[in-house]
Amino acid sequence: MHKLDGNCECKKVSFEINQKIQYFSHCHCSQCRRTHGSAFASFIEVDKSCFKYNSGEEELKLYSSSDLCKRVFCSNCGSNIMFLDGTKPHKYYVSVGAINGNPKLPKAHHVFVQSKASWFDIKDDLKQHATLPTSFKNG
Repeated sequence: MHKLDGNCECKKVSFEINQKIQYFSHCHCSQCRRTHGSAFASFIEVDKSCFKYNSGEEELKLYSSSDLCKRVFCSNCGSNIMFLDGTKPHKYYVSVGAINGNPKLPKAHHVFVQSKASWFDIKDDLKQHATLPTSFKNG
């Protein structure tokens, strides 16, 4: 069994994931940069059926950042928990920063590199995509 757990900064919201992670990305879009206050945001794709809140679900707030995307965060501390993609209602995109420990993750890739922060240089050898790769859009 592949089990991960995580929480927000104030620990009011906690959750667990029971599946092997197959998708890991670093998103450089302007929305992710603003909502995370960073050069990019890192997410794992999780089957909705494999995700469970252990506490604090009533503390969550949702923000519609586009017609299809909702951001989920703790209303107390502001920690980013995940985003929801309206085209994939059976998936959650969980913020890796909210995961505890040292999770075993697949090799990541960079998405929306065409809108990355001008002050940040990508210096790793991970694959880079100008927008979303076709396999993700269709997956």
